Amino acid sequence: MTSPGPASSPRPRTLPITCVVITRDAAGHLGATLDSAAPCAELLVLDSGSTDGTVAVARSRGARVESQPFLGFGPQKRRACDLAAHDWILSLDADEALDEEATAGLASFDLSDPRVCWEWRRRTFVGRREVRHGPWGGERVLRLFHRSHARFTDHLVHERVAAATPPRPAPGSILHHSFTGCDDVVLRAARYAVPKAAILRAKREHSPAWVLPARGLAAFAKAWILQGGFRDGAAGFVVALSRVVDSTLARAIVACDEAEGDDGGEPPRG
Repeated sequence: MTSPGPASSPRPRTLPITCVVITRDAAGHLGATLDSAAPCAELLVLDSGSTDGTVAVARSRGARVESQPFLGFGPQKRRACDLAAHDWILSLDADEALDEEATAGLASFDLSDPRVCWEWRRRTFVGRREVRHGPWGGERVLRLFHRSHARFTDHLVHERVAAATPPRPAPGSILHHSFTGCDDVVLRAARYAVPKAAILRAKREHSPAWVLPARGLAAFAKAWILQGGFRDGAAGFVVALSRVVDSTLARAIVACDEAEGDDGGEPPRG
């Protein structure tokens, strides 16, 4: 079944919301991202040194473009929210887009109470295939909030919005086209291991080496069996494998550094 695409028809920008997007070499999907947020009064792109057509794409959609060296995902998104002209924030990643139902539904939200926030179901695709089960099946993400009552955490990776009240379900979905193929799923998990290791060091969390195989097996079993990842076939297997990488590789880096008497130095900044 073909997934519904983001809204393409122009809409007046009347909603007192700033859509914020952080970017670096994100020209591929950015146009669809910004088009889907067209009803927002402001589109703000915070770029960190793109060398492709990202800035040109953003400006072609009427977005305000600001620059900031990459601080890590959480701090970068907090900076973008601080730069917004409006207190209501719609935060989208540069590889995400609201579907037509979600875009149309923005106008139905009551923005009179700044404590309220909303979350969408996120539908993740690997290439053109939607991953419907496993840890990504039924995933919901909080993306619309008032910045005086909600804020991104400072995590360098795996950041989230910390809100004062539980989010309300929003109509429609966020379409997430983050992965070009199955290889990209595993490579992305491995790339995030270094900044995640920095987080573990800062929190002084560590795991003995002998525990790591058990953690990996438990992560795979949860994603593949308990969460039904096997229903997605090979793609589900790769996603489950990426959870093994995500749950163990950063801890293995920390354990290796400790064994060599290395505190890891300063955490990476981007």
